[in-house]
Amino acid sequence: MLKKSFLAVFTLLILTACSNKNEEMSAEDSAKVIEDGTVGFEMMGGNIEKASNVPSEDEKAILAAFDEYIAAFNAKEIDRYMETISKNPKGFNYEEEKKYTTEVFDQSDVKRDANDTTIIKYSANEAQVHSNMALHLVQTKTNVKHESAGQQVTVFVKEDGGWKVTSVYYIGDDSKSSTGN
Repeated sequence: MLKKSFLAVFTLLILTACSNKNEEMSAEDSAKVIEDGTVGFEMMGGNIEKASNVPSEDEKAILAAFDEYIAAFNAKEIDRYMETISKNPKGFNYEEEKKYTTEVFDQSDVKRDANDTTIIKYSANEAQVHSNMALHLVQTKTNVKHESAGQQVTVFVKEDGGWKVTSVYYIGDDSKSSTGN
């Protein structure tokens, strides 16, 4: 029963902590997402290239918004975290995000590590930030640990004079995942 509870919390974290759209889709579906402009690189092994059209002021603001999104999550400060989220997100429901993330914070010690953070797509009102993401989670009641890693694209929109998370796309690397005590 405790393992089921842990798996439920972990699944909740991966699939809904910032409502990650876990990209388990066909190559055809993946191409359609890219064509529609939803994600700026192919999630299944595409090359990561920095967008060349990002003004330096926006680059600093977008990367600072991304850093705050990660820092607020790692601090387990729900109000601060929700300040990084768009009030009208495209990829998830704001109130559900708050509820689910609060549950994750309450039931686990969790930390995200982002590396190789790169703005891969930019327009005046939207930016896509790619990072290699590692997740470290320990369920507090059972001490069950989970480690995972993958690639994440965090989509930001310009809102209220700042950059806010509107959707997240994540694909895990099964070879870097582990669960245990």
